[in-house]
Amino acid sequence: MARTAAIIAAAGSGERLGSKTPKALVQLAGRTLIEHAFSSLSPLVDEVVIAAPAQYVERVRSLVGESAKVVAGGATRSASIAVALEAVSPDIEFILVHDAARALASTSLAERVIKALAEGEVAVIPALPVVDTVKSINSEGYVTLTPDRTYLRAVQTPQGFTRQLLNRAHQDSARNPDATDDAALVESLGEKVKVIEGEAKALKITTSEDLERATAILGLSRSDEVRSGVGVDAHAFSTDPNRKLHLACLEWAGEVGVDGHSDGDVAAHAICDALFSAAGIGDLGSNFGVDDPRYAGASGAALLREASNRVKNSGFEILNVSVQIVGNRPKLSPRRREAISALSIALGGVEVSVSATTTDGLGLTGEGRGIGATASALIIKRATRDVNVGSNT
Repeated sequence: MARTAAIIAAAGSGERLGSKTPKALVQLAGRTLIEHAFSSLSPLVDEVVIAAPAQYVERVRSLVGESAKVVAGGATRSASIAVALEAVSPDIEFILVHDAARALASTSLAERVIKALAEGEVAVIPALPVVDTVKSINSEGYVTLTPDRTYLRAVQTPQGFTRQLLNRAHQDSARNPDATDDAALVESLGEKVKVIEGEAKALKITTSEDLERATAILGLSRSDEVRSGVGVDAHAFSTDPNRKLHLACLEWAGEVGVDGHSDGDVAAHAICDALFSAAGIGDLGSNFGVDDPRYAGASGAALLREASNRVKNSGFEILNVSVQIVGNRPKLSPRRREAISALSIALGGVEVSVSATTTDGLGLTGEGRGIGATASALIIKRATRDVNVGSNT
């Protein structure tokens, strides 16, 4: 499988959204747009590079930890992508270019773009048929042309390219200085661009009305009760060299484990703690206490399943969870996809975001004496919807 990277353009302003912060940091259902975009792409790619506004680089970095490279974007979208390209590792063969504003574009859409590249295409873009009649007008506002919409498409992201072609396109960007996407730069080179079916979810969030549409796509309404919770956990590495390390529902061969009543999976435990906090049903200790023999040696996956059931029994649905692992080892990036998948499966298919960071040599984790995790969870209790049932009488 070719190594793949994703570049996320996140340097746009939030002015048309009525926000004083960049668009990528606007909240949608308890998470920023950049977090949504990062979560959808990270399970599929080997690395992520985010082009953020220069003054918000550290803010964005705090959201994704060391699981993404965050660089200062340029004055234009094209300039931002060019800067991000320089940060992509040299062994990357395919590159996805995505807009943080298309925060709800699904993982499956990105997967289909990558699949087309793997099958031999050099440039792939998702798009939807244009359903409205389109008019071309002159400077005075009069119609000059009505194009046949049969062959018109509304283009979306993520767009996928071979690394070599995308580099060429940006090196020759002067050919098309008004290009509004990377595919237009590729077209200027005379290269073929393959169009695949897009999705309605991948709308571009530009105005407050778009944000409302995105909220509706997520199935949320103002009457729903949405809650968030934060959880933490930390354990010291064991003095027993035979103790196995379990982290993010995975076993890490060659690593010494941590001491604990259960398997010591700090990522799973932090998520459980966040879920209990959000639902208001206690914390990790009150639900899975060390005095309860049922949880002696219990796996992180088993605890996540039980936590999920308890949250659901309280009337809530889990929308998403995010966990950041804190420590010098093990190195998460080679197994991040596996970790996301394992945690999601344990939670019944919930969207999961996983990142990692260090503490610059400070404390238990920074000194290499242990490992920790912080997690956040977003849950919802949906309001009863009124249903009008027709009658034949």
